[in-house]
Amino acid sequence: MPDRMRELVDRINQLNYHYYVLDDPIASDDEWDALYRELVLLEQSQGRVLEDSPTRLVGGEPVSAFEQTRHLARLYSMNKAQSIEELYAWQARVLKAIEEYNQTAAQPVSAPQYTVEYKYDGLTINLTYDSGELVLAATRGNGEIGEIILPQVKTIRSIPVYIPFKGKMEVQGEGIMRISEFEKYNAAAAEPLKNPRNGAAGALRNLDPKVTASRHLDCFTYNIGYIEGKSFTSSLEMMEFLKEQRLPVNPYFKVFDNIDDVVKELKEIESIRESLDFQIDGVVIKLADFRTRKLLGYTDKFPRWAIAYKFFAQEVLTTLRSVSWEVGRTGKITPLAHLEPVEIGGATVKRATLNNKWDIQRKKVKLGSKVWVRRSNDVIPEIMGVQDEDGGEEIKTPEVCPACGTRLIEKDMLLFFPNKKKCRPQAVGRLTHFASRDAMDIEAFSEKSAGQFYDVLGVREAADLYYITNDQLLSLDNWKEKKAERFLSEVEKSKACRLDSFIYALGISNIGKRTARDLAEHFQSVPKLAGAGLEELTRIDEIGEIVANSVIEFFGDEVNSQMVNRLFEAGVSPVWDSAGKKSKGFFSGRTFVLTGTLGSMERRLAAERIEALGGKASGSVSKNTFAVIAGENAGSKLEKARALNIRVIDEEEFLKLLEGEENA
Repeated sequence: MPDRMRELVDRINQLNYHYYVLDDPIASDDEWDALYRELVLLEQSQGRVLEDSPTRLVGGEPVSAFEQTRHLARLYSMNKAQSIEELYAWQARVLKAIEEYNQTAAQPVSAPQYTVEYKYDGLTINLTYDSGELVLAATRGNGEIGEIILPQVKTIRSIPVYIPFKGKMEVQGEGIMRISEFEKYNAAAAEPLKNPRNGAAGALRNLDPKVTASRHLDCFTYNIGYIEGKSFTSSLEMMEFLKEQRLPVNPYFKVFDNIDDVVKELKEIESIRESLDFQIDGVVIKLADFRTRKLLGYTDKFPRWAIAYKFFAQEVLTTLRSVSWEVGRTGKITPLAHLEPVEIGGATVKRATLNNKWDIQRKKVKLGSKVWVRRSNDVIPEIMGVQDEDGGEEIKTPEVCPACGTRLIEKDMLLFFPNKKKCRPQAVGRLTHFASRDAMDIEAFSEKSAGQFYDVLGVREAADLYYITNDQLLSLDNWKEKKAERFLSEVEKSKACRLDSFIYALGISNIGKRTARDLAEHFQSVPKLAGAGLEELTRIDEIGEIVANSVIEFFGDEVNSQMVNRLFEAGVSPVWDSAGKKSKGFFSGRTFVLTGTLGSMERRLAAERIEALGGKASGSVSKNTFAVIAGENAGSKLEKARALNIRVIDEEEFLKLLEGEENA
């Protein structure tokens, strides 16, 4: 009779390999859980645990201290380029060395090929396999001596304990914490992590492997520093060998014949950097041919045949000087941090958001603190945490509005000043939002105009814009006849608006563009929306009680109701026009999620084309998702779709479906 324990171990390890390494789940979570529970019970009843059992990956007993080990081969650091010019200078040195060698060589080397790989922002780990077993894992240390972290590394499910190769070898990789896991961890953690890199490094250098296991780390291997009885001719051959050993290798690995194509690729990678489910701080460029690598050799610090192109830092350290409290259009106040100016991503950053007072408390930020600041996707930077929790002056929350003096109230973990008409920042913010492009699209209107209208013309709400006269406009500074005519024309044009744009323009709390479209499609008129109750609102897909209550509260407010009526009296006539949408077809009535980079179009445009065909483009994967459209470098959304057995559509299939529907 076959050993059931052996069967279970082999099956679970196979499932782990497909899930964590190949990104191709072949079993449901329920099936995995059932097999794992059976294995645990069997191990308990028999009092034995196989060496490669997945139950060993949950963390063993803490160690008292890290022991040191000497690597079989030195781990080098990487020469760095922070500009395209520096990259070309490196290439020039490579070409010169090759040219000089070929002048006298009996067997000249060919023109170089360049490999491009991600430069991961984690912790370097050195894995030692002997007789097919993982016998040692260590940090990089000084390149020659590192600290032993084998119990910690064994908690990483993507790293196999046993491999087919029976010789001795050292494999280098990067221990990482995926962004999706980082977010999950922080959502439940009493002490949130500062960033994924610190999460990975701190976990791998924690004496308690159970702490490491709790962070669900991952790994990508990329180099073999030492191997017995085997050699490679190129990096591509080496990477294929790593895959054969079932070691985790990132599918992104490209080879280029010239450096100009490498430069183009760098720009492409930087543009999709934020869409990845793991942090990278650059790209590693290497010579593909190992013979050419050998002739170039090493300096004391790094290989001459490789260079790391560093992206601009996304997270830097600076000093918090002061905090001001900004009043938004809804009355919510947000603390704005004023910083010692610092360069991030080629821009000088002087301010950063702190979200709310509870965010300040959670991050233990104080005036004078050294703070970590992160900037991504060109949005306002955010303070991620402090370098040292000691010292500094406590940040005080205001009791009254800094603009109008109204006493602060607390609502849903947020701070508000309930003074809609007489608080200038609120009124100006609402007017600006109402006239914005995605709302009523009044082009001749700006935040500066809103301030003028408030101060001079007594404009307090959106409806007031439709009662302004030409004479009033000409009384304003820097307003001439032509500018006034254009504004009045834009206001008149805005009266014939789309219903979803109008709903969005009203500035209802928690109502974005997509939710406004959902509400418009369901109710098809403002009166029907205004009269809707909680039950009817929550029946709409992706609308929960928070959004529903926001709608009910808005239209239940007498001031808001009167303002909407004044808009109608002025001639504003929002209409829901679904004629352009197809009522039948592949996309109609179905929800799709876009992830990764599409080569043929921006994701925003893809979403618009889906919605034009009667579908819905959602930002998150759920049980209501019909399919995920996956481009290159798709991340956690693709993983979740596969786990839920949701259909995955690649770009080629997506384009064919679009073409078929749009030409039907």
